[in-house]
Formats: sequence, C-alpha cells, structure tokens
Amino acid sequence: MEQKRKPLSAKNLENKVLSQKKNIMKINPKEILTAGMVLFAVIDIIGNIPIIISLRKKSGRIQSGKASIVSCIIMIGFLFLGEEILNLIGIDINSFAVAGAFIIFFMAIEMVLGINLYKEDESPATASIVPLAFPMIAGAGTMTSLLSLRAEFEVINIIIAIIINIIFVYIILKSSKKIESVLGTSGISIIRKVFGVILLAIAVKLFTTNIRQMII
Repeated sequence: MEQKRKPLSAKNLENKVLSQKKNIMKINPKEILTAGMVLFAVIDIIGNIPIIISLRKKSGRIQSGKASIVSCIIMIGFLFLGEEILNLIGIDINSFAVAGAFIIFFMAIEMVLGINLYKEDESPATASIVPLAFPMIAGAGTMTSLLSLRAEFEVINIIIAIIINIIFVYIILKSSKKIESVLGTSGISIIRKVFGVILLAIAVKLFTTNIRQMII
C-alpha cells in the first residue's frame, strides 16, 4: 500500500508546481499597465499637488511614508474584502463594476472640463491619514475602480499596479513642491486633462464589458 502512495504524492507535488507556474503566468504586463493607469488617473496625485501643498501648510508637515503605507493597506484590503461585502448585501461584482463605470465617467468629466461635481469641505488638523490617505488617495473612486478592475483582471496584476502607484504617490508626496515649480499650474492642468480622456475611455469599456455579461 505504501508503494502505491508514493507515486500519488509525487503527482500531487507535480500538480502543485504546475499550479504555482500557472499563477506566475497570470502576471500580465498589459493588465498591470492598464490597471496602473486607471488607478493613477483616479488617484490623480499630480492634480492634487496644490491640495497637498495646502495641507502641508495647514498641518505643518505630511508623513509621506505613513500616508503611502496606510493607503496601500486600505486598497489591498478592500480589493480582497470588497467582493465579500458586496455578497453580504446581495450585489454581484458586475453590477458594482457598472456603477463604478458611472463614477469613473463623472470623475473623468471633472478632469477634462476642470469642474467640481462634488467637493468635500474639510480642513483637518492632521493630514497624513485623513484626508490624504483616506479619502484623497484611497477614496470612494479608488475603491470602486479596484472592484471594477477585479471584474476583468487577475488580482495579482491589480496588486502589482497598486504597489507601483503607491511608490509613485510616495515620490510625489516627498517632492510635491519641486514638481509644482517645474510643471506649473498649466502643466498640471494639461496632465489632468490627458488622464481624464484616458479615464473616460476606460469607463466606457468597463460599462460595455460588464453590462454585456449581465445581459448574457
């Protein structure tokens, strides 16, 4: 009996290795790039440089590392738990993705036209966690985008995209004053409009893809 179990054990080990290889193969540079661009556009850290500078003046200083780490934890946590929360209230991820497409659409309209459809009036004493990490970086738009992306892309690719964006966010937070002086107001405005158009196209794609799956 023992001799018969050994081949099974070896086979299980081989299957495990193959499974790990398949997981590695799920890493798709194209998905990482697309997810990264969506998150970059939604977070809009460059467009928020004037707000970051204002918060720095009001609160004295911003802990860039702390804000970045907390944002990353919130985003990855919601990526895994968000779908479970939706299941508890009886909403499927495709329906959420369609709703998310509308939110992303209106965010893109704000960026392209330079208007504010919604604005929070907050002037907190501390800015590293609130409102910088949440809701500025890991806010409602980011959360919606994460679950919308999960409806189409592999989780590992989204996580890599999150980490890349958080690294970029950290760099921007550390050098926001220098970037503002180099780009100027017009430069920041142009970047926002360009990413707004990209975000608009992505919103349309999210809507058409997920609404088709709901109908089918």
